[in-house]
Amino acid sequence: MTRSAEAEGATGDRPDTVAGLVRDVLTELVGPRLLLGIAGPPGAGKSTLASELVDALVEAGPTAVLVPMDGFHLAQRELERLGRADRKGAPDTFDVDGYVALLARLRAPDGRTVYAPEFRREVEEPVAGAVAVGPDVRVVVTEGNYLLHDDHGWGQVRGLLDQVWYLDLPQETRVERLVARLERHGRSPDAALAWATGPDERNARLVAPGRSRADRVVRR
Repeated sequence: MTRSAEAEGATGDRPDTVAGLVRDVLTELVGPRLLLGIAGPPGAGKSTLASELVDALVEAGPTAVLVPMDGFHLAQRELERLGRADRKGAPDTFDVDGYVALLARLRAPDGRTVYAPEFRREVEEPVAGAVAVGPDVRVVVTEGNYLLHDDHGWGQVRGLLDQVWYLDLPQETRVERLVARLERHGRSPDAALAWATGPDERNARLVAPGRSRADRVVRR
């Protein structure tokens, strides 16, 4: 049985609570720093879970920071130059080598603060140096679609993370949430549905095989 199957079998179909997840992270926190990844398809709620987890960890004691994968989106201008703007969010629309280099630095703290980029949805662009990870940070949580993906250089990521969880959500619920999020960020209902069931759905199918390689399947 794989580790993900064991973890999934322990909870069955019951939703995981943030408190329970925090307890499990603290159990694994035996070294100077833990790097935890949260993978899953678009609209699964990865950023929400990651933020809640970081806040709860800080309340519990250890310093924790969220470093999203989305900060490594290629800029819109570069996507247009490459002819990939119409499928923004696909595996080859990120600076994966930059993300891998950042994870390697975060995995080996050397007493200096490391700065990470952050994707700002209000401008639909990444912003450099937006997230500071101090040398005292014990837990780094990173989330994104492709942490368990193999192609386009993403296969380098898994070995740099101590654990990767896969966030599972029923398909209908996930698409509904994704459409609502796209509408909040300015798309019309028709355009939001077209993007959610077009480019985002294609990306979701690429992400799905990673579920079997996760250390844990998280249900919300």
